Amino acid sequence: MRTQVAIIGAGPAGMLLAHLLAAEGIAATVIERRDRNYVEGRVRAGVLEQGTTDLLRRLGVAARLDREGLVHEGTSIAIDGASFRIDFAALTGGRSVTVYGQQEVMRDLFDAAAPRGIEIIWNAEEVTLEDIDSARPVVRWRQDGEENWLECDFIAGCDGYHGVSRASIPASVLKSFERIYPFGWLGILADVPPVDHELIYANHERGFALASMRSATRSRYYIQCGLDEQIEDWPDERFWDELCLRLGEEVGGRVTRGPSFEKSIAPLRSFVAEPMRWSRLFLAGDAAHIVPPTGAKGMNLAASDVAMLAEALADHYRRGSDAGLDGYSGRALARVWKAERFSWWFTSITHRFPELDGFARRIQQAEIDYIRTSPAAQRSLAENYVGLPLEAA
Repeated sequence: MRTQVAIIGAGPAGMLLAHLLAAEGIAATVIERRDRNYVEGRVRAGVLEQGTTDLLRRLGVAARLDREGLVHEGTSIAIDGASFRIDFAALTGGRSVTVYGQQEVMRDLFDAAAPRGIEIIWNAEEVTLEDIDSARPVVRWRQDGEENWLECDFIAGCDGYHGVSRASIPASVLKSFERIYPFGWLGILADVPPVDHELIYANHERGFALASMRSATRSRYYIQCGLDEQIEDWPDERFWDELCLRLGEEVGGRVTRGPSFEKSIAPLRSFVAEPMRWSRLFLAGDAAHIVPPTGAKGMNLAASDVAMLAEALADHYRRGSDAGLDGYSGRALARVWKAERFSWWFTSITHRFPELDGFARRIQQAEIDYIRTSPAAQRSLAENYVGLPLEAA
């Protein structure tokens, strides 16, 4: 088998790249170790930056997004029950974010793949990457007990943090940077109307809370919890009580309670691998970087990565220029580190860290009060939240 670009992983990065390359007439094959139901069913992020929604519209896969997505022109921050709003639209020249779950994005990308001739190989086991530093890299895998191989010009590693792609880069080449946070997020999904039409980030003496949603009738709520806690420790009634307490009397009093149908605990980490290119292998999405969910940057960074990579590959095949490929890692990492900074900073001012003493708490309160009173600080937050343009990388 032969193709121009082998894409490892059928998550957001891999499928967005496949559609971008198809639009350029570049042959690509997506290789995924799971099946569609598994990939599409993963509960993940649901806040799309302006640039991500623009990309989906450009690819012609945004019909449902435009019908069902919830456009947010601002967000609220609460500290000890008192909240204020950041007006994204006013501060960024009309830019916004859209709440539309990753599961829905994946459904749209998968539904549009076959009509566009995008080949996806499901249930590929024991994937290995060979001859990456040669002119003809090879991807090998097992499927239904049989050995398969694919020769290509380039490999796009879009297979997540635990995938084979990053692990295929020599240790002497790869540098990793990581920050592990001393807490996690306990999240639930419930078929109840959200407490507000926009997200609310809350900093309370008992810890962080987030009021979010997936639709006008489905709510997504989170609270900060210890890494040693178990889901069994949090029956629905206890969760609702704690959420309402942290959101404050006014907001908490408006929360509609109901049975949860999904509940999970996710640890928080920041991670970056450098470089994002080695020879004929290019990393994109979670294969190269992880952000805490506070700033809603994970899937959006994947989208910006592959937008840059697709542009560089088009330059290679259509114009014979490798400048974009040679500059991909540096360009992508410039944007990645800005998103890492924002996600780390937003986490630091909204969460309670175990080592938070009286002085640090006062600094945290002063930081939030500065945002509340400073248009310049609000503009900085808004610009980062709705997403920096690619050219700002």
